[in-house]
Amino acid sequence: MATRFLPSSGGRARAIVFFCFMVVVWMLPTQARALPEQSSTPDDIPGMVAVDLEDSLSQPELEAFGSEFGVSLSPSSILSARTRIHAVTVARENVHALLERLRKDGRVQHVEPVAKVHARWVPNDPLFQEQWHIQRVGAIQAWQVSTGRGVTVAVVDTGVACENHEAFTISSDLADTWCKTGFNFVDNHPHATDDHGHGTHVAGTIAQSTHNGIGGSGLAFHARLLPIKVLNAQGWGTTLAVADGVRYAADAGAHVINLSLGGARASRILFDAIQYARSKGALVVAAAGNNGQFVEYPAAFEGVVAVAATDSQDRLASFSSWGPEVDLAAPGENVLQQTICNGGKDRCELFSKFSGTSMAAPHVSAAAALLMSLGVTEPGRVQAMLEASAEVPEGEIKGGPRFGQGIVQVGKAVRATVGVQAATRLALVFGLTAYVGRRIRRKGGFSRFWRPGFWLMALAFGPGLLAWAPIIVSRVSLPIDLLARPVPDWDLLLGVSVHRWLPLAHVLIPFSLSAVGFGIRWARPFIAGIAVGIAAYLGSVPLLELTTGNLISRLLLATWALINIAGCLWLAVLHLDEREVSS
Repeated sequence: MATRFLPSSGGRARAIVFFCFMVVVWMLPTQARALPEQSSTPDDIPGMVAVDLEDSLSQPELEAFGSEFGVSLSPSSILSARTRIHAVTVARENVHALLERLRKDGRVQHVEPVAKVHARWVPNDPLFQEQWHIQRVGAIQAWQVSTGRGVTVAVVDTGVACENHEAFTISSDLADTWCKTGFNFVDNHPHATDDHGHGTHVAGTIAQSTHNGIGGSGLAFHARLLPIKVLNAQGWGTTLAVADGVRYAADAGAHVINLSLGGARASRILFDAIQYARSKGALVVAAAGNNGQFVEYPAAFEGVVAVAATDSQDRLASFSSWGPEVDLAAPGENVLQQTICNGGKDRCELFSKFSGTSMAAPHVSAAAALLMSLGVTEPGRVQAMLEASAEVPEGEIKGGPRFGQGIVQVGKAVRATVGVQAATRLALVFGLTAYVGRRIRRKGGFSRFWRPGFWLMALAFGPGLLAWAPIIVSRVSLPIDLLARPVPDWDLLLGVSVHRWLPLAHVLIPFSLSAVGFGIRWARPFIAGIAVGIAAYLGSVPLLELTTGNLISRLLLATWALINIAGCLWLAVLHLDEREVSS
């Protein structure tokens, strides 16, 4: 027979006392943290006030309240019938007086200005708050819409600690970064390991592994790094090595080439290499120099984006070169990223603050990667968009010799780009749909455009099914990014080089689907939607000058797009004509 163990009377008494103590503690009121008193904030909407009235007020009492204060109460939502929370709009100069009056009324529980709130994605990297430079260029706003997926950025420098080779090891905060196989032009082998530290620091600004709970963040953290070593352990190299590195980067498919290096020699060999890279569709970004005077080469070459350095107060850094060749400015003082020590061996690494135009240039390279990831693949167009969105410090002129077009603001650039793309493609979807309907009616047919399948596909292939998702949620997550992109942009995730051929924006896609699904009645609206969506997307590419630069290329692209658009619209008419379906 099993023995039963029962608590003693003393044990039971202690348990009862402990239980009663916990109940009392649980019932005690907790002291809530007091909310700050805010007279105004930058997010307040001018002239709008939120009023939370007592829930017991009846509708006649609400109307009387509004009449008493001379305001019109607008329900905040369908919940206002229960919450009695309303919005009031008055002249902005009367807001303060109204707030004071309402706060004295016993029927008012809360009254405050209505303010904007913004979707924000902030990485969990512990040093992110110290990276003033990443935040200064608008990283948090930019990450809502782009993280650099599909873009390859070549770092032509001292190498990058992103592989394990012999005594060299990958940096802990580059472990989640996509590093492609590069080349070492100092020792002539494929392992572009870093034995100095400069290149790893530069690469970190571009694509440091982010949101991994380690160290700091990179600006275009989903971009791919192509490390190319042209500078030795002492931090110098030759114009020949740099020229070879630039050519190698272009041939390896780099879309952006970062040159955080420079010298006094205007090497024609290096100039030709840069022009070669430009002809292959690469944007070349270079540090202006640290001599405090003239812009060095290769930054001073035509066709290179020359970057000056600024400090945390938006002043030109004391060491920064300046002159008419400067195109843009970016943070370059006390830039915090991970780098290597002990010559890159024995897993020696540290987070260090470097200063120089070498630190400024990768901010621009990363900004270019964020734009290219949105389908803006023509280098000149990328540069123009970065320059248009750049901000000039007070007292400076846009296009001046110190800041060029201004301090790069990639958050503004990418958000404007996404907005224009989505609005243009949505307008084209509606316009082309109206055109298709008119064509069907002129043929004596009829159509039902309200079919959900048609609009689902038209939006998915045109502006993107969740094109405005960044208003609510960040596109850092791959599924959200895919749904926010139009389907013809999905090839960007394979690489910008693939997207330049627009393989997913082609009349052959709806044509192939027609060959299979024309006889399936329910499938025809879907195929018609795909055709209209592709036509809208194709119409936006030459219109927004996204992929080509010179006039001849644009004309060829426009001709090719028009041919495909005509084919897509013919297929849409065929699939949406209910007379064809019933016959």
